[in-house]
Amino acid sequence: MGARKRETANKNKAAKKQLYIAKLNNCPTSPRKMRLVADQIRGVEVNRALDLLRFSPKEASNKLEKLVLSAISNWQIKNEGARMEESNLFVKEVFVDSAKVLKRIQPAPQGRAHRVKKRSNHVTVILDSLNNNTNNQAE
Repeated sequence: MGARKRETANKNKAAKKQLYIAKLNNCPTSPRKMRLVADQIRGVEVNRALDLLRFSPKEASNKLEKLVLSAISNWQIKNEGARMEESNLFVKEVFVDSAKVLKRIQPAPQGRAHRVKKRSNHVTVILDSLNNNTNNQAE
């Protein structure tokens, strides 16, 4: 590995240590429905995002709320003794990827059958601190 490539790899590794990630795999909700909820919290401060998810009537919001809480607990593990209010955590990225599709058959009139696709998804939530961003931009 060349020196320049090694340096960029080390920078990327150090940058990833400042992020707090939680993943949910094979969630039995269609990606389209999950993206509607994920778009609401992208770029929002963590407490506001939790409030949005808690009072949203959509089913996908319950699973996403648990995922954000999991990412917050990952932050707490890395930063023992730090207060969440002072760290200014926000949802940096949320992305929803398609997972496996279960193909089922539904009976239709006159002896026919229709295919039904039961979709699932993978959700990734990445939290970041505003304090980290100001430090990184100053360098």
